[in-house]
Amino acid sequence: MSTVATAAPKRKKHRIYESKGEPYFQAFLVIFFALLSITFLYPYWHVLVNSFTTPDFASAAGFRLWPQKFSTDAYRHMLSANFLWSGYKNTLIVCFLGWACSITGVVLSAYPLSKRDLPLRGLFTSIILVTMFVSGGMIPTYLLVNNTLKMRNSFFAIILPHCISTSHVIIARNYFMSLPNDLEEAATIDGANSWQVLWRIMLPLSGPILATISLWVIVSNWNAYFNCLLYITDPNKFVLQVVLRRIILTDSKEMTAASEAVANTTDTDIVTLRAASIMLATVPILCVYPFLQKYFVKGVLIGSLKG
Repeated sequence: MSTVATAAPKRKKHRIYESKGEPYFQAFLVIFFALLSITFLYPYWHVLVNSFTTPDFASAAGFRLWPQKFSTDAYRHMLSANFLWSGYKNTLIVCFLGWACSITGVVLSAYPLSKRDLPLRGLFTSIILVTMFVSGGMIPTYLLVNNTLKMRNSFFAIILPHCISTSHVIIARNYFMSLPNDLEEAATIDGANSWQVLWRIMLPLSGPILATISLWVIVSNWNAYFNCLLYITDPNKFVLQVVLRRIILTDSKEMTAASEAVANTTDTDIVTLRAASIMLATVPILCVYPFLQKYFVKGVLIGSLKG
């Protein structure tokens, strides 16, 4: 008995046909976004160039890509200023405490809301969502923090008013909901309680979303200055952004003793000092992005799948 081999049917190749104008459109997009990127990056580059040049070239108007006369005097004066290091220290304290409080609050809020058997789960979620659109207002918040809680000149006055973000809670809740329920059921059968399930199973699996929220919180606390202006009057507790603001506003009526001391230096001027201070306040937070950026897209994508 002989067998006859039958050839598999040939699959049709699907070709993607491009219109005649497609290459021109792609070239237009490349040029457009390249120019847009240059528009965003040049102001930062301009500040960087001014920080490494001499005062006479920094004060001159015009377009330049490189320092015409290289100088590090501005950085030398800024790094020798005590108020700059005090601002760094206070900002790092605010970033660490704010990150710890925010991550703790977000996890303890989002994890229970991810459980479908939670009583009044819909009501609690609705109450949290309302705060995204309606807030207490600046004056009631100021009276609460300053008069009722007595937190004036305390770092917690900067941290607590914006400690837990509603959007962070919703994204973390959606991420917890995307995790398999079988893991929790298996741990419960083995005798684990709710805290052990959260600490030993859920949190280790939530690295991407926690890294994403951590990035948002750290950047927000690093750039925060308004609450410091409202609640902090002790110059020794000013955060870095307030120190930077005082240096930039040296020519205004809000000139302070610290910025006057910097402006009165003999071999540099306030233009290069402003540029150097902006760079010193920006570079540290830029160094954080490469370590957390790989989690950013994955965390946001998975955290937005379920509602």
